[in-house]
Amino acid sequence: MIQDILPHRLRNEYHPDIQPQDNDRVLCFREGKLLLREGQLPTVGSLGRLDYRYLFSVDDAPYFLASSSALPTGCTLQDVRQLRREQSLPKHEIFAILTGKHLADWYRDSAFCGRCGTRTNHSPTERAMVCPSCGKTFYPRIMPAVIVGVKNGDKLLLTRYRTGFAYNALIAGFTEIGETAEQTVAREVMEEAGIRVKDIRYYASQPWGIANDLLLGYYCELDGDSTIHMDTQELKYAQWVCREDIELQPDRSEERRVGKECRSRWSPYH
Repeated sequence: MIQDILPHRLRNEYHPDIQPQDNDRVLCFREGKLLLREGQLPTVGSLGRLDYRYLFSVDDAPYFLASSSALPTGCTLQDVRQLRREQSLPKHEIFAILTGKHLADWYRDSAFCGRCGTRTNHSPTERAMVCPSCGKTFYPRIMPAVIVGVKNGDKLLLTRYRTGFAYNALIAGFTEIGETAEQTVAREVMEEAGIRVKDIRYYASQPWGIANDLLLGYYCELDGDSTIHMDTQELKYAQWVCREDIELQPDRSEERRVGKECRSRWSPYH
C-alpha cells in the first residue's frame, strides 16, 4: 500500500514554528500537477524567496508547501497520478507528495469561512483554519470511501471506468450521509454491477491524498445471481475474472511481486 514506506516514517505532527532551510524539500501544486526540478522535488534553496508553510517530515526531513505564480527557471510540472504510476521517485517521496496534495487542497479550499465568508487564519496551536469573525474552526477534510473485492468462487469482479483511470479496478465509491462503510459496500456494488453481496469483511485501510479520502478495503461474497448489470454511465467494463488471469497495472514491478504473493495466499473460502 502507498503508506508502507518502512524503514521510513511519516511524522505528521503540527509544528508551525519549524522554519525552512535550504536543503528542505518543497511541494508546489498547480491544478493536480507537481513542480519538479530535473525530475526531483525542488529544495528551498533552489526556489529562493517564496511563502513556505511546514507540512510534515519523513524521518527527519521536513517538507514545505509553497506557491508560485510563475514557473521557476529549470522547473517543470508533472501530473501527480502519472508520477505515481511511473514510480520515478522513491516510494516514501510518492507518499509524501500524495499526502502533501491532500493538505494543499485543504488549505486552498479553506481560505474563506464557509459560514460567513470571512478570510480564515491559520491556528497557532493545531492544524486548523479559524474564522476571525464567527470563530468557526475548520480541520483537514478526510472523506471515507470503500474499495471492494467481490468474490464469486475463484473469480473476482473487475471493472474499468468509462473516463479517468485507464486500468482495471475494483468497485469503489464514497460513503454517503447516514451510511456505514458496510452499507456503502453493498450499495456501490449494486449500483455499479447490479449484484447483491454478503459476508462483508473489512481488510485494510489506506490514506489516498489524490482524492482527499481514507480508503477502506473490504472483501465480500456474491449473494445469489452472478449476472452483471453494469452501470454504463460510469463503467465500460465489468467482468468476473479468474484469479490466475488477473493482470496488475504496467510498470509496477514491486507491487506486481507483492500482488502475486497475495494471490498465492488467497483462498475463495478464506
